Amino acid sequence: MTSRAESGEPEGLFDAPAADRAAARAPDPAVPAASGRGGAEQPLAVRMRPRALDEVVGQGHLLGPGTPIRQLVDRDVPMSLILWGPPGTGKTTLATVVSHVTSRRFVEISAVSDGVKRVRAEIDLARRELGMAGRQTVLFVDEVHRFNKAQQDALLPAVENRWVSFIGATTENPFFSVISPLLSRSLLLTLEPLGDDDLREVIRRALTEERGLNGAATLDGAAEDHLIRLAGGDARRTLTYLEAAALVVDDGGVIDADVLEKAVDRAAVRYDREGDQHYDVISAFIKSIRGSDVDAALHYLARMIEAGEDARFIARRLIVHASEDIGMADPTALQTAVAAAQAVEFVGLPEARINLAQAVIHLSLAPKSNAVITAVDGALGDVRKGLAGAVPGHLRDAHYKGAAKIGHGEGYKYAHDHPGGVVKQQYAPDPVHGREYYRPTRHGAESRFTEVLARIRSVLRGTADR
Repeated sequence: MTSRAESGEPEGLFDAPAADRAAARAPDPAVPAASGRGGAEQPLAVRMRPRALDEVVGQGHLLGPGTPIRQLVDRDVPMSLILWGPPGTGKTTLATVVSHVTSRRFVEISAVSDGVKRVRAEIDLARRELGMAGRQTVLFVDEVHRFNKAQQDALLPAVENRWVSFIGATTENPFFSVISPLLSRSLLLTLEPLGDDDLREVIRRALTEERGLNGAATLDGAAEDHLIRLAGGDARRTLTYLEAAALVVDDGGVIDADVLEKAVDRAAVRYDREGDQHYDVISAFIKSIRGSDVDAALHYLARMIEAGEDARFIARRLIVHASEDIGMADPTALQTAVAAAQAVEFVGLPEARINLAQAVIHLSLAPKSNAVITAVDGALGDVRKGLAGAVPGHLRDAHYKGAAKIGHGEGYKYAHDHPGGVVKQQYAPDPVHGREYYRPTRHGAESRFTEVLARIRSVLRGTADR
């Protein structure tokens, strides 16, 4: 399994290296808190890590009264949790807050660097503490998905017997990366990417609070919008970029979009997710796929990803396009689009950009047909005009007692009893009998349906050659 450094995935806020987290967890009271820009020894993201649940930004669905996290913190209720979410959403933060505000021992293990020997040693120590002093232990395993099956198995006795309160953090889908026995013994809590308002609050605190930049820099509106787009819901990335930009302005200076671009080496993409750019770019994206210009389509895909567009929105548009503009000309296009959407949910960005690109290439190069949307819209149009009519008597339900007495099912021909599984018979109600909604094209795989459909219709109408 590749590391984040190998994959290019940035570390998320509160998913910092273990050494940074350990330093942040128990600050030395003899050392003054780092503030401003010059004397800060710890990264801004580490200094700004929340110290209490009320300081945690976002994840409101996990922090309300009666939620598992609240019970773990406020009532010292023993339990085991698996925190699943993208980088920078607060998995390590929640575990760290537990260490600050409860009376339990807090032990952190990194699945990247620690093995079974360390796990067993900590569990043995936790059992002794529980038996001799009655003191409970919170065992936090960061990136638990990096443990193999044997390593995860080593956690089971402690979780089963509640010798520890286990908290596992993972960016991978736990249904694929965590063994079933451990998953079944733990509550699974899903963390969501931080929203724009959440990130604005993170930025405000970092700019103004003493442990942050302490007023050493300000951020103009355009730069803030660009920073939020770059962050992609990741608070740690937000603070890392903000800190880099603050280093290149004078004390009290203003960070504008130009400064931010230079500091993080990422050009600002003009894109408003709720304005004209959103609609214009997605329109151009779909029209490029429809027009089979794969290069233009990939450009617009890259533009949306770089601007922070919701990957799920892009995936949904691909699913619609696969049926609207390709349909039966390449039935596998829909499968590819749905698979890309599932990959977005399971993997997330940045890796899911590859899955989206594969779908874009497939859909762009596929033969095109709008026969599916034309067919369903034609049928809907007739229904809306009142062309419905009664269901033919021979097609009505004849399974209940008395149905035969009123003629239901009388004269129905069972298709499987006839050659080819097709027999002359009226299926549509009278007002639309003979209407042809689906008109297959000669493009791609749909060309064979043109001949198939012609033969079927001739049998249904009794015009087939005998």
